[in-house]
Amino acid sequence: MLPPVKKDRIITQLPKCFSPNAALHTKESFHPQVKAACQVQKTDSFNVAKVIVVGDVAVGKTCLISRFCKDAFDKTYKATIGVDFEMERFEVLGVPFSLQLWDTAGQERFKCIASTYYRGAQAIIVVFDLSSVNSLTNARQWLEDAMKENDPSSVLLFLVGTKKDLSSPEQLAQTEQEAIRLSEEIKAEYWAVSAKSGDGIRDFFLRVASLTFEANVLAELELNESRHTRDIISESLHAEVSACRHAYGCCLVYGDKSGRGKPRNKLFICLFIKICTSTPTNMLLGNEPINFTPIFSTF
Repeated sequence: MLPPVKKDRIITQLPKCFSPNAALHTKESFHPQVKAACQVQKTDSFNVAKVIVVGDVAVGKTCLISRFCKDAFDKTYKATIGVDFEMERFEVLGVPFSLQLWDTAGQERFKCIASTYYRGAQAIIVVFDLSSVNSLTNARQWLEDAMKENDPSSVLLFLVGTKKDLSSPEQLAQTEQEAIRLSEEIKAEYWAVSAKSGDGIRDFFLRVASLTFEANVLAELELNESRHTRDIISESLHAEVSACRHAYGCCLVYGDKSGRGKPRNKLFICLFIKICTSTPTNMLLGNEPINFTPIFSTF
């Protein structure tokens, strides 16, 4: 039995973005379909989202995750070897939801190992150091590497600047301007945080959890709708096949039909079906009116 979700992990409203100028969307509430589905608990699957965290070495990826998951900050730098993993539980609109946070290595020698864990992500967090312009420049390449293993249409992107506390106001303003420009290009949501002070950390991860949850529920609803449509089509085809089994016979039909200035000749194999004893037999020719001449018949 899992313990209850922490109170500060319970989400009832869509958290605000960091900057309206660099947000995935600026709406103030969850999608109406998502809220309706949660009210009737129509979210049986997709309650876990995989989130990968990428970026240069020593930009603060591990500290970012540790501050949120453990409320801890380690001043001693320890390089991630390959990949580390954390699972964080939430409750979104009354529905249990979890984030798998994959902390990947930034060192070149571990890049091949880390890249094997990129596949199947619902969200990608690209981290850079607000006090290092080079790490922001390299962010684009990290994103490109991660996207090679994922479908661009189904992944949420976040560009996160860390070590906010180490930047002067002037430096921060200049770097943020460049970061927001990049986030607009790559269609990512921008955030600036500090793992040392904790500034923006909780708000950021609640936002990630909320948006990935919403995306997963909408995808599930769309999948269920597709299944429902396929079921209807399948039932319709079954009915047609069943009717064809009662066909009196078939004939080959030659038809002439004029369309858009050009006569068109068609050959049809037609089934004659008796709908009931009191009605004449019907011929299935689709929904196009056509003049036809029987060529061959089994009658």
